[in-house]
Amino acid sequence: MNDQLWWEVARASGIVSWALLSVAVILGLLLSSRIGGKTPPPAWLLDLHRMLGGLTLSFVAVHIAGLWLDDFIHFGAADLLVPLASDWRPVPVAAGVVALYVLIAVQGTSLMMKRLPKRLWRHVHMSSYVLFWLAAVHGALAGTDAGHPAYVAGSFASIAIVLFLTLFRLLTPRRTAKRAPATSPG
Repeated sequence: MNDQLWWEVARASGIVSWALLSVAVILGLLLSSRIGGKTPPPAWLLDLHRMLGGLTLSFVAVHIAGLWLDDFIHFGAADLLVPLASDWRPVPVAAGVVALYVLIAVQGTSLMMKRLPKRLWRHVHMSSYVLFWLAAVHGALAGTDAGHPAYVAGSFASIAIVLFLTLFRLLTPRRTAKRAPATSPG
């Protein structure tokens, strides 16, 4: 058996998590900005967005398990679950830990969306922006593959697309509900 199996699992699952999160955020921005026009997007696009969020959480769990089982750096439970507890690159690792909790909050409230006030769900879901940037910092500064040309290209592409779509969403006027014409009494 490969002595570095768990390290390889941790690295691969971290990269896959970042890619899944990036695509989920991009799809969420596409869905919310209606960049394609006024027609509602197809239902499968929303389903894909939801599925990618769940897959992201699953791969983050594999990432954490791989780090915990690897015996090179010796991450303990506190290192992996408590911000700034790790001696190895504490700030970037803390960004990953906080990103984990934001991801759990976003996914948890999404599963309970129909039972929560829409305003609460929306505020928690908007923290996906924070999640995206925390994960970007974590991957860039704690990831051992951050210097690989494919990782750099993929990260820059994801960041550029998210920035563009965010600016598009912020600068495009929101649609407002049409009101029925007021009628005068009597």
